[in-house]
Amino acid sequence: MSLLISRIALSVCLLTVAALTACTVGPDFQRPVAALPDRWHVDEKHSIAAPSTKTSSRIVDSTLDPRWWEAFHDAELSSLIDRVAASSLDVKAATARLMQAGAARRVTGSDTAPSVNGAASYQHARSSQNGLLDISGLDGKHDYNLWRPGFDASWELDLWGRVRREIESADANIEASADLRRDVLLATLAETADDYMELRGVQAQLHIVEQNLQIARHSLELTRIRFADGISTRLDVAEASAQVSTIEAQQPSLESRRVRLVNALSFLMGAAPRSLESELHDSAPIPSMSSRVPAGLPSELAERRPDIRVAEAHLHAATANIGVAIGDFYPRVTLSGEFNLQAMHFGDLDTWGSRMFGVGPALNMPLFDGGRLKGQLALRNAQQEEAAIAFQRTVLNAWHEVDDAMSDYNASQIHHDLLAEAVAQNQIALDNAQRQYGAGATDFLNVLAVQKDLLGTQQALASSSVDLAVSLVNLYKALGGGWQGAFPASPGGANAGKMTGMSNIHGEHDHA
Repeated sequence: MSLLISRIALSVCLLTVAALTACTVGPDFQRPVAALPDRWHVDEKHSIAAPSTKTSSRIVDSTLDPRWWEAFHDAELSSLIDRVAASSLDVKAATARLMQAGAARRVTGSDTAPSVNGAASYQHARSSQNGLLDISGLDGKHDYNLWRPGFDASWELDLWGRVRREIESADANIEASADLRRDVLLATLAETADDYMELRGVQAQLHIVEQNLQIARHSLELTRIRFADGISTRLDVAEASAQVSTIEAQQPSLESRRVRLVNALSFLMGAAPRSLESELHDSAPIPSMSSRVPAGLPSELAERRPDIRVAEAHLHAATANIGVAIGDFYPRVTLSGEFNLQAMHFGDLDTWGSRMFGVGPALNMPLFDGGRLKGQLALRNAQQEEAAIAFQRTVLNAWHEVDDAMSDYNASQIHHDLLAEAVAQNQIALDNAQRQYGAGATDFLNVLAVQKDLLGTQQALASSSVDLAVSLVNLYKALGGGWQGAFPASPGGANAGKMTGMSNIHGEHDHA
């Protein structure tokens, strides 16, 4: 008996050593090179640093601040973003998906360990008197009891690295899920900033309308006085009254837009409609630009942009899946064993004669499958090729988005400066027209025309201020900033499924 146990132990040790020193089939993942420029391109002809512009904000190569929204110096915006990041239902859903990926990794990782199961059974039975097998020895004349407690164990030896490739693929899927969560967080923060900028812009529009309404009402009152004195005509009074109504008509739609934006911010925070009404009801200026816009280096984009990181993780998983498909061509060796006690009387279970055991390896080798394994391998190779193309496309798209965002930001600043000059000139024109009308040197139609021009340019300037702020938000989003902060904290169990043995993911393996 001791000799048998020694042979079993020796066999287990040899098979374990073989499993630990086995090769890993399939290609090893090599990080792809992201094709990006050495420096960001800024069109100097229309640069935000051109002499024709009045603002001093310019794009620089310094390190991008992950908390880019603080560059707007708006405490309310920073507070909203912090709360949205912690409460967004979209971010929470992405966190749940990350936890699912971690759980799936734990399931896959369990294949590297032996499986041990315990069982116990009791049966009251009688054998057939005319049957072929009577384990009771009672010739089928009497009932008997059968007690059988025990356990069994099995362990598939990963000789070719198929399971290791499955774990590598699962690890890559965790990385993809983590970066997808970062992508959701980044998009949510940018949307919060966009809605906030638009809300302040609508409030500015309402303020402009109210100012122009006061001017129009003053003009109407002046026209009525002049009409009573016989200086102006009824036509002038009708035109002035129509101007008041026209300006008033803009208020309901702007107010509706204001409410919708407050509700949009409440939704991003996972709160009920109008939850932020009291907090955001009072007007505040549209956030101003920072004097410097740090864009970082192009070489850093692949590490910051979550979509590029996701594409790389998908390529990694697709590469590992090729190794899984190759491993299916090789034999599977499973070491199994069982130990049971069996007795017809419960009191006999503790005797040595009731023991039963068995141990030994099992070999399973594919011989003919109608081309299924070859088709599976071809599928995995094609999926890896698609993932590689998707990575290249994602990098190129990111480059385009950054370049477009920089161009939009430059153009928005120039547009904003020109409108600011137009507003200043229209204000001077209106002041002069009102003085001339009061002195009887011009008719009221001239005053109306100048006031319409002023109102139009003021509203256009407010919209341009919003567009300028939003273009900067879009630039920060294109640069991939915002997810590097510590909020919301990563789920505690999300990475718990990742085993520490990941040194082979990027390392070299022997090939079978």
